Amino acid sequence: MKFSTTCVNVVAILTAVAGSASAFAPTMSAVRKSSSASTSLKSTVAPSIPTTDTAADTTVASIPKFAQRWRKSTKQLATLGPASSTLEMIETLFLAGADIFRLNFSHGSQEQKQELLTMIREVEEKYSHPIAVLGDLQGPKLRVGEFSNPNGEVLEKGQIFRLDLDEAQGDNTRVMLPHPEIIEASLIDHVLLVDDGKVKLTVVGKGDKYLDCRVDVPGKISNRKGVNTPDSVLDISPLTPKDRSDLEYMIGIGVDWIALSFVQQPSDIEEIHELIDGHLKEDAFRPAVMAKIEKPSCFYDDNLEKIVELCDGIMVARGDLGVECAPEDVPLLQKQIIDTCRKQGKPVVVATQMLESMIESPTPTRAEASDVATAIYDGADAIMLSAESAAGSFPEESVAMQQRIINRVESDLHYRAYLNQLTKNDGVTPTDAVTIAARQIAQTVNAKGIVSFTLQGSTALRASQERPTVPILAITPFKETARQLAMSWGVYPELPRSGSFGFSSDDDDLTTVDNPHVSAADGDFDIVLKNACRAALRKGLVNDPNDLLVVTAGIPFGTPGAANIIRLLPAAGPSCWDGVCRVDE
Repeated sequence: MKFSTTCVNVVAILTAVAGSASAFAPTMSAVRKSSSASTSLKSTVAPSIPTTDTAADTTVASIPKFAQRWRKSTKQLATLGPASSTLEMIETLFLAGADIFRLNFSHGSQEQKQELLTMIREVEEKYSHPIAVLGDLQGPKLRVGEFSNPNGEVLEKGQIFRLDLDEAQGDNTRVMLPHPEIIEASLIDHVLLVDDGKVKLTVVGKGDKYLDCRVDVPGKISNRKGVNTPDSVLDISPLTPKDRSDLEYMIGIGVDWIALSFVQQPSDIEEIHELIDGHLKEDAFRPAVMAKIEKPSCFYDDNLEKIVELCDGIMVARGDLGVECAPEDVPLLQKQIIDTCRKQGKPVVVATQMLESMIESPTPTRAEASDVATAIYDGADAIMLSAESAAGSFPEESVAMQQRIINRVESDLHYRAYLNQLTKNDGVTPTDAVTIAARQIAQTVNAKGIVSFTLQGSTALRASQERPTVPILAITPFKETARQLAMSWGVYPELPRSGSFGFSSDDDDLTTVDNPHVSAADGDFDIVLKNACRAALRKGLVNDPNDLLVVTAGIPFGTPGAANIIRLLPAAGPSCWDGVCRVDE
């Protein structure tokens, strides 16, 4: 096989930099040994990745643990908390498979969240891989008042219990409900659920300042227990004063995603967009908005479709959704939400109680493993851990278990069959045609990956919507876009070093690969394609010069969503084909 000196050196040096378990053929080893540049470079991927020169150690079998990230398509979202608030544990969870970290603003101070984000960025820089950060707003908390008996009261089945606006302490017959919106919105026969549904009340009478309720499911009710209103749409903003302060803080510190709780209808999404517009500085990158679907009103009429359209992503928040909807309905609603998101090309996260028992146990129940697998089979972009990683005794084991389940499901032939059956939008635009064709070409020629050059992420999102059989390598000039794309199924973004798609034309020797000089795209498409090959090699997606990549891009560069080019490219570079490389004089 004949390669030009330039091509060989690029491949060899990048192989050394990647520490390459996915190194090219043994002929590259000799070149790597003779390259003085390669011996002086340090890996930007991971200190745990071997950088030995022996050909025996540069086989696919020696792919390091970190490289398993490129072998899964479903993403993992881990919540940070007391059990995972150190740099060491954040790095451990990342290496175990976490792609996104959630900062729950329901607990802790804003300053604590800033410290966590700083540590996440340190891990991101160390491994040269974009990590998304999701800031989760608390939302309104609807609660009853306090009782004169500090132990609360036990309500009997069939008794009448009043909820009112009287500030006096409650007893066995009544308690304050400091939310006039609930009293106003509730009608006769509407259901109210107290303490996550442990007590069920049905409205049998109402006045301007009270509701008389029949106790249908008896139980104990005590101070400040939560109230759910599954039958009512409340005239209340999803953003409390605390949420508005937290939202401004999130924008200021630069979170990538913002999750909105207590979404009842599309106008709630419009409200948070207006607030973001008001806080966003000129030329600042806009955070993506994720709606948490946890209220039955989201499924009225066409509310779900409109909410998905207005958002950048969706979370299936099965905690409150499981309280306000019948348990047997939740699996069906989960599938409906996922299908709607797939049709519109928006990432969707399945959350809550996925591996609940692993808060205290190093292994999950079989039912929990099946629940995680079901979400993956349903086609979710990501699955989330809450208390398991935030406050549990086994945060690393929880993340690793999720990855094990992902790998097992995605290796099942049924999984691909299910994905192909799921709803998707075939589209009518040139970008749709290019993206669909790229998926088909990649499958036909057994390509190792699809490389998507994308400005704001729309082209990569469209590629993810197709659920191709190979990884999607997204190359973007903006690190903020790269981080947001970490949420999407099958998309693994390259962390850009500067605001450009390509390396400079005099960068062929890659002697500064740890911090390469990046210039503005100057029309030399070959330079941009070389960048694609380098990124694929760094990520371990290719391990032979003849491995093929399917590249999609838009010319002119800088036009959002303008995918109008497909190029089939060998890993050796744009100047090579079928083992022969052009040598420029």
